[in-house]
Parts: sequence; structure tokens; C-alpha cells
Amino acid sequence: MEARLVALAVPVFFVLIIAELWASRRRGMRVYRFADAVTDLACGIASRVFHLFDAALLVGLYALCFEALAVTRLPDDAWWAWVLGFVGVDFLYYWWHRVSHNVNVLWAVHVVHHHSEDYNLAVALRQAMFSQATATLFYLPLAVLGVSPVIFATCQALNTLYQFWIHTELVRTLPAPIEAVMNTASHHRVHHGINPRYLDKNHAGVFIVWDRIFGTFEPETEEVVYGVVAPIRSMNPIWANFEHFATIARLVAAADTFGDKLRCLFGSPAFRPASLGGPKEAPEVDRASFVKYDPEPARGLPAYVVAWFAVVGGAITALMPLAPEMPLLPLAALAALLLWTLLGWGGLFERKSWARGAEWARHAALLGLVGAWAAGLLTGVLPALPTPALGAMAVLVVASALWFGRLAPRLQPTR
Repeated sequence: MEARLVALAVPVFFVLIIAELWASRRRGMRVYRFADAVTDLACGIASRVFHLFDAALLVGLYALCFEALAVTRLPDDAWWAWVLGFVGVDFLYYWWHRVSHNVNVLWAVHVVHHHSEDYNLAVALRQAMFSQATATLFYLPLAVLGVSPVIFATCQALNTLYQFWIHTELVRTLPAPIEAVMNTASHHRVHHGINPRYLDKNHAGVFIVWDRIFGTFEPETEEVVYGVVAPIRSMNPIWANFEHFATIARLVAAADTFGDKLRCLFGSPAFRPASLGGPKEAPEVDRASFVKYDPEPARGLPAYVVAWFAVVGGAITALMPLAPEMPLLPLAALAALLLWTLLGWGGLFERKSWARGAEWARHAALLGLVGAWAAGLLTGVLPALPTPALGAMAVLVVASALWFGRLAPRLQPTR
């Protein structure tokens, strides 16, 4: 249910992103940078690719808890059950979100959503590969209380959809009664800020009242600087999901005592062992002097990436309904090919030494896939396509390779 509702909303998301880009330029605001926005969207696609594998497990886990542990059964046809489900999802979302900012191994998952140093509707789609798995564990009490899988999945999807619009700088504040009760763009800008007064504030999904009740509310009183205290300085959407885990591993290795090693894992993200200087303080920041990580894409690269973005978006949309019936190995191979594509974008933006070779190898792999498809080696794995369609796919891959060949001289590695 969650995947279907989000999939239906995706075209609306992109229309609104384009509208925000247009409106911001009309106002003389620069709220989008190409490489950063594409990386945001690539992180979102990567999360959906990973969800091809864990979706059934997570839905099954919730359903199992509901069937085995529910103390009652809320009726699916009662309006009040849906209200309780919606409020319950938002309440537990608040706690998942708050804990994810305060427990380092969970922050390693959630930090992906905060890496962007811009704040726009594309950031709303910047989701971590593993966040759904960690969030589901926090939602299991709803299953015990009798919220059915249908109510839960629908309410979780609605909670996610609501949060899209609050990722914008173009909406300043709403009427006071709304700001008092609902999470708004102003409240959520605070949440994405690295200003010391804004850190770990405003964790709400839909209702800001949770933050007001539990002491984590902070109004927007100074200009927000976006990002994370320790910037990732990378446009790689795959590395984004593992970078903070690598940081934790280094901290654990450097810690002298077993207790400090545990605190590196389960303590605050700011914790540092005494041997590394103690807790890390967030520095004061201001918008005027803050320098964003902003690699300039090579001339012609944005058009190439946009074309492939359309292909990848279409591929993941087509793959989602097929995935439950596909054998694991072919599904994993297709998922790896999609992630390979996303990985390449980051490398090309930053002109990494491996990026051009990886892109040539990806074209070779795509031609191999089309050839195997045409030879009937994927019968029963992928739907049969007429020869002209497969021929057209091969032509498009070759055309892309020729296009990339023209771009490659402009992509001399810088590191």
C-alpha cells in the first residue's frame, strides 16, 4: 500500500519540484544546484531499489506481530480506527525520528536525509536505504494494539506524503493556529539546520505538538544553515548510506575502553572518546560565510544525466510490481545495475579517477543484458519483448555510449 501510494504521487512530486524551481528563480532565489538535486533523487531511487528486497520482510514482520500479539482488532471499516492509526503512526514516527538523531548507529542510517546543504522539495525524496527497516521496528507496538496492516500501511504512506511539502524555503509561515499544531515548512527548516540552537529539534512528522509536549520544539528565529555538522563532501548516493558507518568503525577502533566502544555505537553522534578529544561541539555557523560542497558538472554532463535519470526512473517503476515474482539472483543483478548507474553519476560529477571506466563498463553490461534477453536466456525471468523493441534498446545503449564518448574528454579526473 505504501509503495503504491508513493508511486502514484511521484509524478506530482516532480511537477511540484519543477514549479518550485521556476518560482524560486522568479524570486531571485537559488534553492537548487544540479549535482546536489540529482544526488538527492538518486538517494531516493537507491532506497526504493533496496526496498525491493526488504519490503516483503517488513510487511510480513508487522503482519506476524498483528496476528500473534494483537490484544484486540481495530475494525478497518470504522473511521475512529483510522484516526487512531494515523495519530499512532505519527506519534511513533516522532520517537523513531528523535532516537535516530540521538543514537549513533541509527543516525548512521538517517543522516542520509540530512546530507544536502540545500533545502528544497528534492531533499524530501532523499531517503536512506535502511531507514524503512529501522522505522518498522518502532511501529510494531501498533500491531500489538490492534492496528491492522492495511490501516498501518496506508497511514504510514499518508504520513510520508504529508512531509513532502514541508521541504521548501518558499513557504515562510502559515496562520498561527496551524503553526501551533501542524508540522510546517518553518518548523522543518529548523530540523534540517546545523545552527547549534537548532540541532536535534522539531522531530515531528505531521503534528508539531509532539515536540511541544516532549521539549524538543524550537521556533525559526535565525537564518538556517543546512546540512550536517560533519559534512560528507560527496555526491555519491551509495557512499552516503555507508559513510557514517565507516566513521563509527574508526571511532570504535580508536576507543580505548569497552564502554567507550559501546558509546561510539549507541551514544550520541557527538560522542568522542577522551583519546580523541572528547565530545564534538557543533560550531557556530552563518549563512553568509558557510561554504557548500559544490562540484561543477562538466559541460554537457547534466543533459546526459537527465536522460539516464528518465531511464532509471522508468526502470525502477517497472521493476517494483515485478519484483515479488522474480527469482532472487536476476532481481539482484538488475538492482545492482541500477545502483551502478547511480554510483556513476556521483563519480562523474566529482570527476573521480574510476568514474569513466565504470561508465564504459556499465554500457558493456547493458549490451550484455540486452543480448541475453534477445537470445532467450532470460525467459521466465523478464517479460518477453518483440525483437524490434530489443533492437531499439540496443541502439539506445550504443547511442548513449557514443554520447558519453563525446563527454569523456571533459571528465578528466581531478582525484
